Amino acid sequence: MSGAGGTTAAAAELLIRSSGDIPVDIPRVPAREAARHELSEPMYHENDPNPLQRALDHLWSWIGDLLSSASDAAPGGPAGLVVLVLIVIALIAALLWRLGAPQRGPLVTEALFESGPRSAPEHRATAEAHAAAGRWSQAVQERMRAIVRSLEERTLLDARPGRTADEAAAEAGRTLPAHAARLRAAAQAFDDVTYGGRSADRQAYLTVLALDLDLESATPQLSGTLPEAAE
Repeated sequence: MSGAGGTTAAAAELLIRSSGDIPVDIPRVPAREAARHELSEPMYHENDPNPLQRALDHLWSWIGDLLSSASDAAPGGPAGLVVLVLIVIALIAALLWRLGAPQRGPLVTEALFESGPRSAPEHRATAEAHAAAGRWSQAVQERMRAIVRSLEERTLLDARPGRTADEAAAEAGRTLPAHAARLRAAAQAFDDVTYGGRSADRQAYLTVLALDLDLESATPQLSGTLPEAAE
């Protein structure tokens, strides 16, 4: 098998032959330059890996060294390293589940009502149908729409197209201050499932449902009401 040493010898022999086959002593530097020139010929590099393959080889070598070092440092050796990796994956999955799907850009809050006008009882019936089927996110959406539509039907809110859940909660909270915090929370739940990529559960729906039932009998605090009457 010929290696770099054999190639160097061949290059030196080539120089000797070019000088009339008379053995001479070749200085070290010219011999090294001759060998370098000889090795640069394409015939010596026909089987060399391409740049991509060389890069991949370096990458896998680096990953192997990294895993080997981590395995030596981890408690329990390779088995301990596997356990640590699984723990990290579980923590990342739990964090993603808790925070919800990542957003591609700023949160855009659109209108509360997507379709044409529907009455509060119609929204409530749709919400109950979703809840019965375990579709809690859709149930929360429809129950929030029922709340806002009911307030509009009672003239506690102006029927204004394009209103968002947050706007409706803020306006209704001024008329029903005792329920302002719960209205904001319900609007936030609506935004989370509608625009935030999160999923509601049964408890989230029951919270919005309880608010809807309480608001049906709530007494509004209208502007100009005497403080004694408001207490």
